Amino acid sequence: MTEEKQLVVGHKNPDTDAVVAAISYSYLQNQTGMNTEAVAQGEPNKETKFVFNKFDYKYPRITTAVNGDAKKVMLVDHNEKQQSFDDIDNVEVTHVVDHHRIANFETALPLYYRAEPIGCTSTILWEMYNEQDVEIPAKIAGLMASAIISDTLLLKSPTSTSKDEDALKSLAKTAGIDYEAYGMEMLKAGTDLDDKSTQELIDMDAKSFEMNGNNVRIAQVNTVDVDHTLEREAEFVSDIKKENQENNYNLFVLLITNIMTSDTTGVIIGDDNAVSTFEKALNTKVSDNKASLPGVVSRKKQIVPPLNGEF
Repeated sequence: MTEEKQLVVGHKNPDTDAVVAAISYSYLQNQTGMNTEAVAQGEPNKETKFVFNKFDYKYPRITTAVNGDAKKVMLVDHNEKQQSFDDIDNVEVTHVVDHHRIANFETALPLYYRAEPIGCTSTILWEMYNEQDVEIPAKIAGLMASAIISDTLLLKSPTSTSKDEDALKSLAKTAGIDYEAYGMEMLKAGTDLDDKSTQELIDMDAKSFEMNGNNVRIAQVNTVDVDHTLEREAEFVSDIKKENQENNYNLFVLLITNIMTSDTTGVIIGDDNAVSTFEKALNTKVSDNKASLPGVVSRKKQIVPPLNGEF
């Protein structure tokens, strides 16, 4: 009897880890007798395109809804409802593998749930492959190594742990790459933003959060030249104000992160109370819609927790 197919999916506006985690978890599950398909909730960003070209791997089918393709799904690199399939309430979530906070998530039935406070979902999956004694194909190892490089900014992020380092070194060996040289090449490939509109940039890696009744949107772009990116500041501000109005965001935070210096400049727009809350949470001052955030590179660890706590 053939197993009923399940979809494996990462979050909306997928980054490298979200897509790669879906692929690697689907492969692992299929090796253990399940019937799964990895899908992505959006087009690949420039960094992710570079990674899939590097390892000559086909990008998954794109869909933001199950659309009757399956009755059960597995979530990777997210759990919050607003980051998942549009029709997630119509299907059963059977598995979650994640490294984020747990919020706005519940199920009617028991499920397999694995979450660890580490830098990357792909690191958890590397552990799972080892635990189940399943060999990781070289191309998938390359994708997973890339995901760890992406999420930890080549192990420089405060989210990075010794597990991430161990996983990256192991996966790089399997994939046959020098992870340090390749990692810098990969990160720089994702920072050429000139061919993107400001609207595309604020949507490219953005997540929504509910914080004590406040609707908060946090977007992030990586660059090697913050000043050059901010030459389009007026367009960013205009697009963000439009987003706030159309989606009832109380606060929109755009993080422009310099991957070379590990510092961030924030474009912060929202209602007065929300902006004041951001200032208190991050111990900074918003002036002309901008805030300096030295040493900040992680939305997950350095922005969301203090902001959620202050709200």
